[in-house]
Amino acid sequence: MNTPHTSVLLQETIEGLDLQPGFVVVDATVGAGGHSLLMSEQIGPTGLVIGFDADKNALQLASEKLATGPAKFIPIESNFRHLATKLEEIGIGSVDAVLFDLGVSSMQLDSGKRGFSFRFNEPLLMTLKTTPTADDLTALDLVATLEAKDLAIILKNYGEEQFADKISSAIVEARRVAPIDTTFRLIEVIESAVPNWYKKRRLHPATKTFQALRIATNDELGALTEGLESAWRMLKTGGRLAVISFHSLEAKIVKNFYKDKKTSGLGEIISKKVIRPSRTEIVENKRSRSASLRIIKKLSDR
Repeated sequence: MNTPHTSVLLQETIEGLDLQPGFVVVDATVGAGGHSLLMSEQIGPTGLVIGFDADKNALQLASEKLATGPAKFIPIESNFRHLATKLEEIGIGSVDAVLFDLGVSSMQLDSGKRGFSFRFNEPLLMTLKTTPTADDLTALDLVATLEAKDLAIILKNYGEEQFADKISSAIVEARRVAPIDTTFRLIEVIESAVPNWYKKRRLHPATKTFQALRIATNDELGALTEGLESAWRMLKTGGRLAVISFHSLEAKIVKNFYKDKKTSGLGEIISKKVIRPSRTEIVENKRSRSASLRIIKKLSDR
């Protein structure tokens, strides 16, 4: 995993969290530790950064990077849906700030060898875990076992794929001939199912299918819903929660969560407007172009 990962909306996120010396902060998606290192510098030697990631390789990289920061760093190998439980296990009763930087990192896309990217021929896993066990669901399981109608539901709901029915039917037909166990094999099937004009657009014809399968494989939307509630429970009154999302399905969950907290008088939305990357950042990091940052402050525990 040598591919560098550029943290999105870095300064905007740290400023929005209003970090102070001595804070206990959680990076629920620590990745390579870019956001966490700046957090560490803000909260200083009396502070504590706790980093969550299901990816063991990412945690190792983050630990190496955070070793250069002033604050103590505790890595936790876990999905953020278990945030509250894992914090309580290490004796943390509350925290001052939480960050979620959603989606798949550049490292995982470019060198994870887990099938996230359609640019490389890799095993069709798409799991966030570095080494999935036999009990862990993979994208291969989905394309090998689901009926066409169930695959179509996934592609429509999680990928908003307009040719979901045709692609799903093609997958079912193709797997009867040979297993669809690599990214290139899946791309071949997708391209056989869509019209020529769809293959000539700027967006790769497999983009939405890959997104849908990744989300379904990792139950990303369910994990996000649970993770937000878990983080809110651990957040101190006055603490802030920041979420960087990258597509409309994530954004809708975050927006509705914030709205519910505001309506019930439990939270104050700090980002009155969605915070997006500057033109300069988008030029320097094209993957930031779809990022949206939302920040909320906890007002009450009632």
